[in-house]
Amino acid sequence: MADMTRVALDAMGGDNAPAQIVRGAVDAVNEHQQIKVFLVGRREEIKRELDQYQFPADRIEIRDATEVIETAEPPVRAIRVKKDSSMVVALNMVRNGEADAFVSAGSSGATLVGGTLLVGRIRGIERAPLAPLIPTRKGVSLLVDCGANVDARADHLLQFAIMGSLYMQHVMGIDHPRVALVNIGAEEDKGNALTKEAYPLLRDCDQINFTGNIEARDIAEGAADVIVCEAFVGNVILKFYEGVAKTLISVIKEGLMSTLISKIGAALALPALKKTIKTFDASQYGGAPLLGVKGLVVKAHGSATAKEIKNSLIQCRQFSKQNVNGYIEEYASRQLAEKGEKNGI
Repeated sequence: MADMTRVALDAMGGDNAPAQIVRGAVDAVNEHQQIKVFLVGRREEIKRELDQYQFPADRIEIRDATEVIETAEPPVRAIRVKKDSSMVVALNMVRNGEADAFVSAGSSGATLVGGTLLVGRIRGIERAPLAPLIPTRKGVSLLVDCGANVDARADHLLQFAIMGSLYMQHVMGIDHPRVALVNIGAEEDKGNALTKEAYPLLRDCDQINFTGNIEARDIAEGAADVIVCEAFVGNVILKFYEGVAKTLISVIKEGLMSTLISKIGAALALPALKKTIKTFDASQYGGAPLLGVKGLVVKAHGSATAKEIKNSLIQCRQFSKQNVNGYIEEYASRQLAEKGEKNGI
């Protein structure tokens, strides 16, 4: 049990809870021997779902929580008032050291507020960004931030870039990950006040491999490994990305089924087509980690199925095994020490 990654899973969060959440937990522990899952939520509902499956009994445990935070609820109030909600109970398990990670497909706002207030940021990290992996032609890229900080400053973007680089290096195994700043042009002087101020900070940072600005059309090509932006831009990119992928797949399917000849061609092309479509299935990469908090907090899509939940749990194992938080803490400590020296402390 010493090498076990313990994950507190919000069993009541998301459109498909608790059925798909429970199934994802079962699939994860059956596939990976070093994961233990605490299913947090209404015991009887969770047990009804669990009774359908076979799994190692010592690696799934139910933790009772009577309340549920709904998506439309004000996040701060919900976290403060609903102390016995599945989300708050699970986040407190991470805070108290009972679990190493938290995963939820529930309210994004409550996850962000709870992750910051209950789990807490690493000392020296000013903002915690959400950072999902997005599929590209060359593999995957990390989009940071995609929804947590809509009014970020330039120095926040620098921290996002460094944390994103550490994640891609240690979790995804990419040496010297390429970092790019989202902008409306490749030239250094392009963009708004934020990007113009952030560019020289990223350029002069020797802790990252900064390659300059990146335009939105080049993201899908895989022109960078870490895509840096504030959350308003990042969320628009992510939602548009997901919408275009879904629409394209739908249009391709309709076209292939439109005539007898196209159906014959589709049957011949099906193996290659399935392989291509799979590479743009974001659910295979798990959820979006909230970088820079003391424990691991992962936000899955509200519509997450068992597949995404399973992969989010496996993602937690990889994050924990590679000690990403340790590297982020080391970086933050150095930054604090350097600031202290500059200020004569």
